[in-house]
Amino acid sequence: MIKFGTGGWRAVIADEFTKANLRLLAAGLCRLMEKEGLAGAELCLGYDRRFLAKEAAHWLAEVLAGNGFRVLMIDRSSPTPLIMYTVKARNMPYGLMVTASHNPAIYNGVKVFTAGGRDADLSVTAKIEAEIARVKEEEIRSIDYDEALRLGLVREDNTSNEYIDSILALVDTQAIKKARLKIALDPMYGVSQTSLRTILMTCRCDVEVIHDRHDTLFGGKLPAPNATTLIPLSNFVVDKRCNLGVATDGDADRLGVIDEKGGFIHPNTLLVLLYYYLVQYRGWQGACVRNNSTTHLLDRVAEGLGQACYEVPVGFKYISAKMAETDAIIGGESSGGLAVRGHISGKDGIYAASLLTEMLAVTGKSISALYREITDRYGELCYREADFSMTPARKEELKKLLFEERILPAFEGLIRVSREDGVKAYFADGSWVICRFSGTEPLLRMAAESAGGEQAEAYIRKWRELLAL
Repeated sequence: MIKFGTGGWRAVIADEFTKANLRLLAAGLCRLMEKEGLAGAELCLGYDRRFLAKEAAHWLAEVLAGNGFRVLMIDRSSPTPLIMYTVKARNMPYGLMVTASHNPAIYNGVKVFTAGGRDADLSVTAKIEAEIARVKEEEIRSIDYDEALRLGLVREDNTSNEYIDSILALVDTQAIKKARLKIALDPMYGVSQTSLRTILMTCRCDVEVIHDRHDTLFGGKLPAPNATTLIPLSNFVVDKRCNLGVATDGDADRLGVIDEKGGFIHPNTLLVLLYYYLVQYRGWQGACVRNNSTTHLLDRVAEGLGQACYEVPVGFKYISAKMAETDAIIGGESSGGLAVRGHISGKDGIYAASLLTEMLAVTGKSISALYREITDRYGELCYREADFSMTPARKEELKKLLFEERILPAFEGLIRVSREDGVKAYFADGSWVICRFSGTEPLLRMAAESAGGEQAEAYIRKWRELLAL
């Protein structure tokens, strides 16, 4: 029952996310590590603020310790990128994070990281799944958490200072100090508050925080920073006359942004802004990477700056791998995940927010003004998206239509179709539309982009009509 998606294993609490399944997952990983010659190795283990997250982390640790592995347990709820950083900085072979990221509150899950702090790719998760299938529950070895602590098999520590210092070393703190920026922070009841507020206040920003209490229901909203969930932050930015509003999802690996006018900045725009800033203002040279559901404006900017842009399937492991292969400057996705060269190899909403703050300080321009600078040079594209809930039966029905019968709307100007990840249609005028199943939620997702919003909406409408959605 444990199947890894594009962002780890996620399941509904008390349905598939159970103590028994967590023990199976840990036992499967132990079997894999033993086969890889890693017996007795130390792993980093962390958890966020979700219901049962701390307890789940302890259950995982008990099995790891019972199999002779050593565990560095981060002793408080922490951002996912902090765990990735620790795995990289301590040269650990694996790390685990108990989180369901931006999923609804009824979910929890586990993300697995490999050496270098990278998201486990399909080959690794397939091996873990194979080992889990061989585990017999009655054969699982474990040690009580407190006993494992006493024996030294589990060690509790907090690496947040190292993580914070690593980000401060990468941004222009002096420029930010001179800018005297006022920033509103919305951790969305998640785990970014301590790290991000410390970074911003060290840079002498005036920081106002909302939604910082521990609430496993995330205020009754989805802990994903989008235009709807960030309406309170938008109002706060306008009321308090802030230069910037930043929000992170439940485990702080994704970023949402509100500009000085209270407008929501789509992650597509954010990715383009940061890439343009790094090349045009910082003087960096290098490619960029995006997934197949992310804006092609990034391609235009890269080409205009004499660089390349690479497209990969959805799943940050693909972005990380392509960034490593091409020494790319930045990689990102339309859902708000960003990685920048020189830091960890995965998404980090805290570092992205810090870099965005530097961008405002160094350029002396607002987000809206800097984006106008880009669109005046490279034009503007209109992006549209839609999600549709799926039952298991409906999903299987549509998978057959899309990938076995290979149906496609009667598009005009079509030049090619890719089925590498979903079904993506590319058109002669540079527009595109994609239809794919989410790897983290029971959803069918659609996205389209064209020079005009009506055309993008028409592409999605044709898919909806064909699939009776």
